[in-house]
Amino acid sequence: MGFDFWGLEFLPQGRRSLLRIFIDHADGINVDHCAQVSRQISAVMDVEDPITQEYVLEVSSPGMDRPLFTLEQFQQYANHIIELRLRMPFDGRRKFKGQLIGVEQEDVVLVVDDHEYLLPIELIEKANVVPQFKD
Repeated sequence: MGFDFWGLEFLPQGRRSLLRIFIDHADGINVDHCAQVSRQISAVMDVEDPITQEYVLEVSSPGMDRPLFTLEQFQQYANHIIELRLRMPFDGRRKFKGQLIGVEQEDVVLVVDDHEYLLPIELIEKANVVPQFKD
């Protein structure tokens, strides 16, 4: 449909879960784009039925605080400030906020308070770009 698939989140929430799909485009995303993609995905999901429980489908732009899912996305946002949460503690902590340096093999390189961390991507539960506004 001309959009880039940015990533997805599946959030189990009792009887009705949330399937959130992020789309992107060089010219930006608007509500009509999300509605078009939602209709297309709904039609495919109705036929394929990969999720057997009830869920709500949400199609969204990644936004300014966009989530990061892949090593390529982390590399694309090198030199930005990000926040991330790990699945399990690394050096005694699960939450990090700092400057994303880039990636090395399967690790995300993050500088927090002048300390460089190499965080394995498989340990990252959630990561988001922190929007920066210039004066």
